[in-house]
Amino acid sequence: MSNVSIAGEPRADFGKGAARKLRRSGMIPAVIYGHGQEVEHVALPAHELMLALRKVGLILEVTVDGKKTLVAPRDIQRDPVKRVIEHVDLVVVSKAEAEAVTAAAEEAVAAQEAEATAISEGAGAAADAADDAAAADAAEAAGDEAESTADDEAPAEEAAE
Repeated sequence: MSNVSIAGEPRADFGKGAARKLRRSGMIPAVIYGHGQEVEHVALPAHELMLALRKVGLILEVTVDGKKTLVAPRDIQRDPVKRVIEHVDLVVVSKAEAEAVTAAAEEAVAAQEAEATAISEGAGAAADAADDAAAADAAEAAGDEAESTADDEAPAEEAAE
């Protein structure tokens, strides 16, 4: 299981102004909830979170005040123009759920890679077939041209006799 560890800070200020101030300082507001746990408002480092969210089937290990929690991203809110992360909802997962998510993600990635390989091999075969067809067309055209040239020369030779 590939977890990404991120250290977070508890958050006490709420609202648009507080969130903007937090983002200017390089942090992203986030909420951790689920499994009967009380909702926890945290701030996570923007750059580390952005890099972590690129992974498929991500399980984060968030450490806040020395307490580690396994979470999975539920909702990621982005700026519609700049595409920067504005807020993240994280849901608490158990170790078994985390392993299941990771296994499912690995299977999905393997299936995509197999499909991409099949497509690229098929494209290579299609390109070879197209090259063969083009070569056959060129040979046929050259053969037709040679026949028409020979036909044109034959009446000229008969006329000369």
